[in-house]
Amino acid sequence: MSEAQERAWTDLAPLYVIEVPRDSAATSILPGSSIDPVAVWGREAPLVAEIGSGQGHAIVHAATSRPDTDFLAIEVFRAGLARTMLDADRAGARNLRLVEANAPEVLQHLLPAASVDELWVFFPDPWHKKKHTKRRLVADGFAQIAAAALRDGGVLRLATDWEDYARQMRDVMAAASEFEPTFEGEWAPRFEGRVLTAFERKGARVGRDIRDLSYRRVSRP
Repeated sequence: MSEAQERAWTDLAPLYVIEVPRDSAATSILPGSSIDPVAVWGREAPLVAEIGSGQGHAIVHAATSRPDTDFLAIEVFRAGLARTMLDADRAGARNLRLVEANAPEVLQHLLPAASVDELWVFFPDPWHKKKHTKRRLVADGFAQIAAAALRDGGVLRLATDWEDYARQMRDVMAAASEFEPTFEGEWAPRFEGRVLTAFERKGARVGRDIRDLSYRRVSRP
């Protein structure tokens, strides 16, 4: 990290970062380490979690735009979390928390079941080489993990600029009985709540189609 990011981690992590018990890996979460969102955020409010928040552009913008909602940024790269805290602090966003951890473990172990109102996965690593596609996040098993974390009626929002991955996402979700699409046709309209980042502009500039998908968690039996 840069010196500014190191200072941000030292100064701001006590306010923003959720400290969690670790399992064997540095970004793992020890099973049974569930948090109480009301205690963490200090209130009862809708909760939005973003997987792979990067440098935090989308989630900081959302947190400052929606002060009545709580937000959780999930990211494994500490430099990105440090940048997120710097921007959040400048914007005065106090409804945002961060966790440095693997996303599936956050959904399975840290967040209580049915506690999330919206789950965002925007431009995840496409692992575009054929030998690496098995590392993609939105693959077999992901829908069930997401469904357990989302409340009934909660929404899963996906976006990618990689066509092959977009189709894989759509196939994965089509096979998930826990979800129903919120859109008609092939793709969802662009999510207006997603700030237009430099990354998305770059993808569009080189001719990639930005694909959005959106699914609602059906009611549990």
